[in-house]
Amino acid sequence: MIAVSGDEEARIQWAAITGVIATVSVFAIAQGLSYPLLSFILQRQGVSPAMIGISAAMTPIGFIVSSPLIPALARRFGAGRTALTCAALSAIVLALIGWTQNVYLWFPLRFLIGAVTNPLYVLSEIWVISLAPAAKRGRIMGVYSTIISAGFAAGPLCLLAVGTEGWPPFLVGICAFVLCGICLASVLPRLPKVEEAGHQVSVLGFIPMAWLLLFAVVVAAGFEQAALALLPVYGTHYGIGDIRMSALLSVMIAGNIAMQVPLGLLAERISARAVGLACVAITVLGCLLLPLLIETPLIWPMIFVWGAVSYGIYTMSIIELGERFTGSTLIAGNAAFSLMWGVGGITMPPLAGAAMDVLGAGGLPLTLGLLCLALAAASLVGRWKLA
Repeated sequence: MIAVSGDEEARIQWAAITGVIATVSVFAIAQGLSYPLLSFILQRQGVSPAMIGISAAMTPIGFIVSSPLIPALARRFGAGRTALTCAALSAIVLALIGWTQNVYLWFPLRFLIGAVTNPLYVLSEIWVISLAPAAKRGRIMGVYSTIISAGFAAGPLCLLAVGTEGWPPFLVGICAFVLCGICLASVLPRLPKVEEAGHQVSVLGFIPMAWLLLFAVVVAAGFEQAALALLPVYGTHYGIGDIRMSALLSVMIAGNIAMQVPLGLLAERISARAVGLACVAITVLGCLLLPLLIETPLIWPMIFVWGAVSYGIYTMSIIELGERFTGSTLIAGNAAFSLMWGVGGITMPPLAGAAMDVLGAGGLPLTLGLLCLALAAASLVGRWKLA
């Protein structure tokens, strides 16, 4: 038996973390590219905005349906084999989407791409959480969140280079999924066998174990999706043009990308739960300030911070998940996170849009603020019961 020194073991661990994060970054680019690409194609075909929206919803529905299956798939086939198979299937399904170019065939295919990419994302996140040393988990998960966000943001930029017509943009996405599989295969021997450890827990069985964390995920997802979808509509109420609102959204995404590592470092010094509660409080404050600052220069720093702390709710939840759970329970928990992200992303934009129909533009910050207030109240009650 060959002995492995502590320094060598640490190097292996960091190499594995780097490999998994590289895998997820490539995956995020492919996902970030596919959403706008398919919308552009459908728009050129004269498909109605409502139909485009329904088509786009098929992917998160695929996330929701596949999430409860991930723990069983990991146990039956192994986490590594499941993730590699999903990377290959993602490339195949994206190729089929490029080949068909039909709005009705895209409904099942977009559902499938959500279903097959979700295990890849969930298992990669579990490996990062499991490999991260406890003392440095905050900064590592901050780096992870930053790279995921940057990857999604980089996806649309790829379309500037290759355009949105013909096979070139699809080939970029297909090659990204293939590269994702190659990155994963290169570090697979170094990854922990997370599916073999501990008592087996289902996704539904996990919900009562950490309902507050799952509620936080719903809030983070709902906030992000509703803000990205409806802030341009909100701006028109104040006579703000598309270019300025697009720039504001870019600043919001920049805050998300830039601030997750500092928030992670702060979580190491204090606690993920305390930083998460602060993120919720500042997000509520942003909802109050939005109508007051939207027409002033102060909206730019405010929207930057808003983007940082609203996504920080998710980052802190992931850190706390890694602190509390391991093994197969962690797989079930992360799959439950994915399920709740899909639920929040699908339910909140229509709810906030309906509030805007009834109450005017103020319905957006009111809906988002009340959602975050509910999370803050639940968090305070939860901490009081644990005290």
